[in-house]
Amino acid sequence: MTASKNLALAVLSAATLMTILDGSIVTVAMPAIQRDLGFTPAGLSWTVNAYLIAFGGLLLLAGRFGDLIGRKKMFLTGNIVFTAASLLAGAATTPAVLVAARFLQGVGSAIASAVVLGILVTMFTEKAERARAIGIFSFTGAAGASIGQVLGGVLTDALNWHWIFLINVPIGVVTVALAVKALPSDRGLGLAAGADALGALLVTAGLMLGIYTVVKIEEYSWLSAHTLGLGALSLILLAAFVIRQATAATPLLPLRIFRSRNVSGANVVQMLTLSAMFAFQIIVALYMQKVLGYSALQTGLAMLPAAVAIGGVSLFVSARLITRFGERAVLITGLMLLLAGMAWLTRLPVHAAYIPDLLPMMVLIAGGGLVLPALTNLGMSAARADDAGLASGLFNTTQQVGMAFGIAVLSTLAASRTGDRLTAGATEAAALTDGYRLAFTVATGVLAVALLISCTVLRRPSAATDSASVERVAVAV
Repeated sequence: MTASKNLALAVLSAATLMTILDGSIVTVAMPAIQRDLGFTPAGLSWTVNAYLIAFGGLLLLAGRFGDLIGRKKMFLTGNIVFTAASLLAGAATTPAVLVAARFLQGVGSAIASAVVLGILVTMFTEKAERARAIGIFSFTGAAGASIGQVLGGVLTDALNWHWIFLINVPIGVVTVALAVKALPSDRGLGLAAGADALGALLVTAGLMLGIYTVVKIEEYSWLSAHTLGLGALSLILLAAFVIRQATAATPLLPLRIFRSRNVSGANVVQMLTLSAMFAFQIIVALYMQKVLGYSALQTGLAMLPAAVAIGGVSLFVSARLITRFGERAVLITGLMLLLAGMAWLTRLPVHAAYIPDLLPMMVLIAGGGLVLPALTNLGMSAARADDAGLASGLFNTTQQVGMAFGIAVLSTLAASRTGDRLTAGATEAAALTDGYRLAFTVATGVLAVALLISCTVLRRPSAATDSASVERVAVAV
C-alpha cells in the first residue's frame, strides 16, 4: 500500500476504534456515574440505550446519504458531531444532559461509521490489498471492546468518569484534521438519485423503535403489551419501508443489493454471530466480577488475551488466508473455533480457576479474527461505487441489531434462570453461574445456526466475478 493509503486506513481505523471504545468504556464507569449524578437504576441504562438507539437507527440512512452527498463529507461531519457530543458528555452535571449527549454521540457515530467500509472498498480495489485493509480495520474493532474495559477502569479509578468521554476530544480533533488531507474527495450522486424522504422516515423510525423495544425486553418481558405492541409497530414500519423501496422511483435502499446471496447471507450470519458473541463480551465479564470477585480492572486485564488473539489473527493471518482459500472457507473455520470456545463456556464451574477454565476459551475465541474480516469481505462483495456507502450502512446496521438482540435475549434468559435457582434455594454464586451457563448454551446454538447458513448459503466468488467487481469499482472511482 502507498503511504497515502496507509494514512487513510489509519484515520478510518482510529475513528472506528474511538466509537467502539466509547461503547465498552461506559459499562465499567456506570456505578461511578450513578453515584455522582444520582441516576435511578432504570435511568442509568439510558446512558447505554440512548447511544445504541441513535447509532443503530441511523446507520442505514447515513450510509445512503454518504453515497448521495459524498462519503468523506459524512465521515467528517460524523466525527465532528461525535467529538462535540463527547465534550458535552464529559462536562455533564445532570442525568438529562448526559443522556442527551450520549444520544448525540450515537448520531455522530452512525454518520461516521456508516461510510467507513464504503470508503475502504472504493480505495482498496485489488483483492489482496483489500483483504489486508479489512484485516487491519477488523483488528481495531476486535481490540476496541477489551481495551475500552481496561481503559474505563483506569480512567475512572485514577481520575474520574468524566474522562472516559473527554479523552475522545483530542482524538477526534486529530482524526478530523488528518481525514481532511488523507481521505479521497468524492462528490456523491446528488440527492435526486435517492432522496426518498418517506422511505427515510419509515426506516429510521422502524429501526429506532425496534432497537428500543429490544433493549427494554428485560424490563418489560417478552410477552408484555409494551414489547408486543411496539415490536409489531416496528415490523409494520419496516415492512412499509420495504414496500416503499420496491415502488419508489428513487429508492433509499435499492432492493437489488439483496440479489447477492453472499451479501444477504453475510448480513444474516453477522447478526447471528454478534448476537452470540455478546455472551463472551459481556456475560463472561459479569461472571468474572459477580461470581469470581474480579475488579473491573482485573476483568479487563483477564480479557486481554482474547483481544490479543482476535486482533493478532485478524491483523496478521486473515488476509493471507482469505486471499489463498477464499472468504467462505475462512469464515467457516473461524465459526468452528468460536463454536468450540462458546461450548467450552457451557461447563464453567462456580469456583473457576483462570488458566484451566477461562484461558482455553480466550484462545479459541481467536476465531473471531477470521470471522469478522471474512464477513466484511462477503458483506461488501457486491457493492458498486455508487452504493458502497449503502452496503456499508446495511452491514453496520445488522451488526448493531445483532448486538441488541444478543443483549436482550441472553441477559433475559440468564436473569430468569438465576431467579429460578435463587427461589429454589441455591447460593447467589451458583444461581448466577447456572444462568450464565444457560446463556452460553443458547449462544452455542446460535453459532451452530450461523455455521449451517455459512455452509449452505454462502458461495466463494469465482475469479471472474472478483475481477469484474474490482474493475467496476476502480472504473467508477
